[in-house]
Amino acid sequence: MRQHRPSSHRTSLDDVQRVIDLLRAQPGLGRPVGRGLRRAVLRRFPFSLIYAEGPDAIVIVAIAHHKRRLGYWRQRIAR
Repeated sequence: MRQHRPSSHRTSLDDVQRVIDLLRAQPGLGRPVGRGLRRAVLRRFPFSLIYAEGPDAIVIVAIAHHKRRLGYWRQRIAR
């Protein structure tokens, strides 16, 4: 069984927070992925934040794992 160190969870949360902080400062930073959504890649972990730019905030609609089928998260988003 694979065990995770508690520090790795802290590091992953730090990486997510770092990207969120960047997106707050520069919402257009992520690569467009269609229908008003953008993708921002985490640095240390195989995940991307899928988000939409709002007038006063960013809205994260998915945290997508890079090993999953491309765009698997799209069916979960209200159209």
